[in-house]
Amino acid sequence: MRYIEPYVRDDLQKKMVFVGGPRQVGKTTMAKSILVQEDKGGRYLNWDYDEDRQDILAQKWATEDRLLVLDELHKFPRWKNWLKGLYDVTGEEHSFLVTGSARLDVYRRGGDSLLGRYHYWRLHPFTLDEIPADISPQDAFTRLMTVGGFPEPFLDNDEREARRWRRERFDRVIREDVRDLESIRNIQSLSLFLDLLRTRVGGMVILSNLAGDIQISPKTVKTWLEVLERMYLVFTVKPYTKSLPRAILKPPKVYFFDNGDVLGDEGARFENLVATSLLKRLHFLEDRDGFRCELRYIRDKEGREVDFAIIKEGVLEELVEVKYSDDTPSKHLSYYAQRLKPKKVTQIVAKLKRPYDKNGIRVVDPFRYFTEPLWR
Repeated sequence: MRYIEPYVRDDLQKKMVFVGGPRQVGKTTMAKSILVQEDKGGRYLNWDYDEDRQDILAQKWATEDRLLVLDELHKFPRWKNWLKGLYDVTGEEHSFLVTGSARLDVYRRGGDSLLGRYHYWRLHPFTLDEIPADISPQDAFTRLMTVGGFPEPFLDNDEREARRWRRERFDRVIREDVRDLESIRNIQSLSLFLDLLRTRVGGMVILSNLAGDIQISPKTVKTWLEVLERMYLVFTVKPYTKSLPRAILKPPKVYFFDNGDVLGDEGARFENLVATSLLKRLHFLEDRDGFRCELRYIRDKEGREVDFAIIKEGVLEELVEVKYSDDTPSKHLSYYAQRLKPKKVTQIVAKLKRPYDKNGIRVVDPFRYFTEPLWR
């Protein structure tokens, strides 16, 4: 059972539920699991399947199909208005679980005719706080650092097959999803841009520099980055500037939802793993409890930097520094801890013999930090 499944089942008793997230992260598998356990029966329909698509458009299903799972519905250009009308007319007879990728999130943030009729959940890959019972934390960490947290490569644990799976996934997202949902023609240069990002994880991404490398305009690069975010390939972490007059203002950092996508040393992969794990927790808090959460980083013009700042309802909750082997508390972390006085200050070290506390900083390994997941 995936971590959001019981909450999705509960929300289905009240409203429609949308589940978004990266391609092949397990949305369809979870939806079918919920459908199997539905006492009153239901039906799964996939927009990509011709027969199902015709039945969707004709609203052809049985009255006793109490739960309707509509997969990839966002590829239907008029899906919002179509679903609104269907729910308003038949909402007493059916529950609706809609799964898809980027477009669900786009419509959630934009003007939305479905407002008030659904709850939105985002499904993430496996992390240290969500691993199958038959896999040890140490084994899970090795898998996350090598093949990534997406279910198929994570469970297979075969690096060669993981590389093949990743290449095929990239091709499908770039050549199918982007083509279907975005007005981008230069797919080859977009793929090159994505490869460049894979080598820059953990560092500030200067879009004008990347534009020069690919020989396109900075405006185009900015658009492409937004597209890759909408496709759930990457996410950006922007700088935290509140109460920091000398903080940098613009360059984001870019991380990958699939830890296996990172082309870099162990330190870069570990920082990406922590970033995805933190974002997963913040998305869960937003989707379950309605809090407004942000994942940021801190850097000022003197070069003092902390990897992550966790913001909840506009309040700085925690500063997090990530190190692969250095267990000495970061001087920059100490500086910002004294300056900003967050509720918690943590340094997560991958290769740590034992945790300790010093001057208000908790130095801890990732296993202990992610021991207690929010969803238990």
